[in-house]
Amino acid sequence: MKSIFIQIASYRDPQLVPTIKDLISNAKHPENLKICIAHQHDIKKDGWDNLNEFKNDDRFIIIDIPHYESQGTCWARNQIQQHYNGEDFTLQLDSHHRFVKDWDIKCINMFYQVQTPADPKPILTSYIPSYNPNNDPEEREQIPWGMRFDKFTDEGVMFFLPYHLNREEEPIRARFYSAHFAFTVGEFCKEVPHDPYLYFHGEEITIAARAYTHGYSLFHPHRVLAWHEYTRNYREKHWDGHPDWTTLNQNSIKRVKALLGIDNTKCTPCVENQLKGYGLGNKRTLQDYENYIGVRFINRSVQQSTVDNELPMIRFEPFHISTVLNVKFKRSEFKHKEYQFIALIFQDAYGKELYRYDYQEDQIKDWDDVSLDIKYIGQSPSKWLMWGYTKENGWADSIHRSFNKH
Repeated sequence: MKSIFIQIASYRDPQLVPTIKDLISNAKHPENLKICIAHQHDIKKDGWDNLNEFKNDDRFIIIDIPHYESQGTCWARNQIQQHYNGEDFTLQLDSHHRFVKDWDIKCINMFYQVQTPADPKPILTSYIPSYNPNNDPEEREQIPWGMRFDKFTDEGVMFFLPYHLNREEEPIRARFYSAHFAFTVGEFCKEVPHDPYLYFHGEEITIAARAYTHGYSLFHPHRVLAWHEYTRNYREKHWDGHPDWTTLNQNSIKRVKALLGIDNTKCTPCVENQLKGYGLGNKRTLQDYENYIGVRFINRSVQQSTVDNELPMIRFEPFHISTVLNVKFKRSEFKHKEYQFIALIFQDAYGKELYRYDYQEDQIKDWDDVSLDIKYIGQSPSKWLMWGYTKENGWADSIHRSFNKH
C-alpha cells in the first residue's frame, strides 16, 4: 500500500487535535500515514494545546515551535517539508479539517484517474468545502468547490474565490493551487518546497506557477474529500501576536513580484540568487503558465475567459486591465424604504451580465447621494443597473444607466 506524508502547520489552533483524530479515524489505511506537524503553540497560555497523546506514535513527527519563534505559515510549511523521507504521496493541509470515509484511498484513486503521459504529476488541489466546528457535521457543504480568479490586490498579489463544481465525472483542470488541500507525489516536497521567506499573501499563486513550470498539472477534485474551516473566528492568528508581520508581508510581496514579474518587476541577479531553491522550474516557462491561466503578470491583465471562469486552456483573446468605473444615483430613486439587498449589475450592449455585486442591508441603510467607485476587470460594459430585492415582494424596482450618460 502506498504511503502518504501528511503536512500540517498549526498555530495555536483548538481544532488541531480534532483534525488529527478525524484524519486517522477516516483513513482506510492509517498505518501508512506519516504525519508531520509544525506545532506553533504558547506553552504558558495554551495548556490545552498539546500533542502528548501522539508523541509515542511512530507515525508522527512533531516539530515543537514556541509561538514567538514562528516566522509565518510558509516558514512553518518549509520546516515540515524538510522531514519528507521518500513517501509515495504527500497531502498538505491546515489544522482545521474534517475528512470523508476512506479519504486516503479516494485521493490515490483520483490521482491515478488523471495521471497520464501528458500529465505525469497531477496535483489534486482546491479550496475545499466548508464545515462549522460548532455545528458539525450538520453544516458540512456537500458540493465540491473549485478556485476562480477574483482580483489583483493593490499590492499586485492575485486573490481567488471558491465556486461550486458541476456534477463532473473526473477531476477538472485547475488554474490555481490551494495551500490548505494539495495531494500529489511525495517528491513535490523536494521539487517545489515552500519558500520560507514568504509570509502569507502570494503563497498560493507562486506555488501554482512554480509547480506548473516544474511539470506538475493542476486539478480540482470532482468529489468531496475533506472539509475546511474558513472563519478563523475561534483561533489566534500569527499576525495577532507578531507586530512585525507587516514588514514580513511587505518583504514577501516584493519577493512574489520579482518571481512572477508583476508590474514588470525585474528579478535582479541578487534576487535570483536569493530565490535559489524556490524559483521556477525548467519543464515549462512562466509564459506557458500565463497562457494556460489567461493572465499577464507584467501589467495585471486578464482574459475574459478567466474572468468568466471557463476551463483553463490556451486562448487567443484580448487581455483586460483593471479599471475603476463610477456609478452615481440617489437613494430617493428607489421606491421602497427597506431592501434585503440591492444588486449592482454591469451588462454589455445585449444585456449579458458581466459583473454583479449585492449590497446588503447594513451597507445601504445610510445611502443618500451615492457615488460608488468599482474596481473592475474584464470586457468593457455598456450599462449598469441597480436592482432592489425586498423580503416581501422579491425583485422590485431598478435604476438603469448607460456608462456614457448620467
